[in-house]
Amino acid sequence: MDFNERCYELLKQIPKGKVITYAKIANALDTKAYRAVGNAMAKNKNLITIPCHRVVKSDGSVGGYALGVDKKIELLQSEGVIISDEKKIDLERFLYQF
Repeated sequence: MDFNERCYELLKQIPKGKVITYAKIANALDTKAYRAVGNAMAKNKNLITIPCHRVVKSDGSVGGYALGVDKKIELLQSEGVIISDEKKIDLERFLYQF
């Protein structure tokens, strides 16, 4: 299994209504390759079964998404994640822990 596939397997564990950070995924893979995690999310070809919209920045900022930030926000909000006017998420409330 390559690095991207390992990222995707972890990401599949994140339930609706929760988010994870790029750094937390990297840490779970025993690496500091946070940018590589971001690259894996950008290369995700199956946005339905691999919910990369649930990956956010370590400061709670929404971050990017293949279908655009507005779509990412829409998806997260439809799952019950509250996003501030500054496009930030309260990680104390919504962060998933492996």
